[in-house]
Amino acid sequence: MEIKINSLDSIHEAARQFIAAMGDNTVFAFYGKMGAGKTTFIKAVCEELGVTDVINSPTFAIVNEYRSEEAGELIYHFDFYRIKKLEEVYDMGYEDYFYSGALCFIEWPELIEDVLPGDAVKVYIDELEDGSRKIHFETAE
Repeated sequence: MEIKINSLDSIHEAARQFIAAMGDNTVFAFYGKMGAGKTTFIKAVCEELGVTDVINSPTFAIVNEYRSEEAGELIYHFDFYRIKKLEEVYDMGYEDYFYSGALCFIEWPELIEDVLPGDAVKVYIDELEDGSRKIHFETAE
């Protein structure tokens, strides 16, 4: 699937399209260069899922936990940018998150490829020359 975001004004529509295509998948690995809009898009997706908490990048905490006010379900947002060794991911108990059945949105998954679940959906965000963004991914469904 491919979703185009022409401007920040259309990011929530893009988030709704993404949610409609998520299917039963729970782990989403977001790939993109620094500044591509990973955090901004994940924030829009969480808002569309009913999260009312302040949503920001968990760069220093590694993981933020949100709860959808509408569905009551947990959402985990990871940022592995500062991970230096895979042992740090083991120490944080990544399995408890990734295999919990809760939604997991992962930034900088390339740094933890070895522990990503085999069914993780790889989501690519590319910045185009005109400043718009293209999101593309494939789900198992």
